Amino acid sequence: MAELATIARPYAQAVFEAARTGDMNQWAAEVDTLAAIAAQPQLREFADNPKVAPTQVLEVFTSMPGVTLSEGVRNLLRTLIENGRLAALPEIATQFRALKNAHSGVVDAKVYSAFPIDNAQLADLMSSLERRFGRKLIASVEVEPELIGGVRVVVGDEVLDTSVKARLERMKAALVA
Repeated sequence: MAELATIARPYAQAVFEAARTGDMNQWAAEVDTLAAIAAQPQLREFADNPKVAPTQVLEVFTSMPGVTLSEGVRNLLRTLIENGRLAALPEIATQFRALKNAHSGVVDAKVYSAFPIDNAQLADLMSSLERRFGRKLIASVEVEPELIGGVRVVVGDEVLDTSVKARLERMKAALVA
């Protein structure tokens, strides 16, 4: 995976520099959409087929319903296809999002919860987490019933685990020791 990250870095930096002159949120949305499409195994198989021309791959991307691309993002896609770097697109999107967030002073937070969280609960949780981590967070929530109760929050390389499952595992470790 390190190789893919290395390949993606200059592309992500170039996208970030180009996006700074325009609407960075629009760029992010378009790049994320392309990354989701490029992650599909059937499309990757089609794109990797040597009998398929790069223009055909580009046409498949741009003709999908709901996909409208600015000229800059279209040029990125064309460059990636022509250079055989389509597999790096999801990593480019991830690195671009990290650059965008760093520029905006925010960080992505992944919240794993045993139960669905409504908007009011999420707002309260995010307020507490922002004080705890000392920065503005953008949350995405994923339900994991195996946590039993509570939440596990991942912010960058930091993990805050207040789930019942984690507490039970700590108790088990203490009792066995």
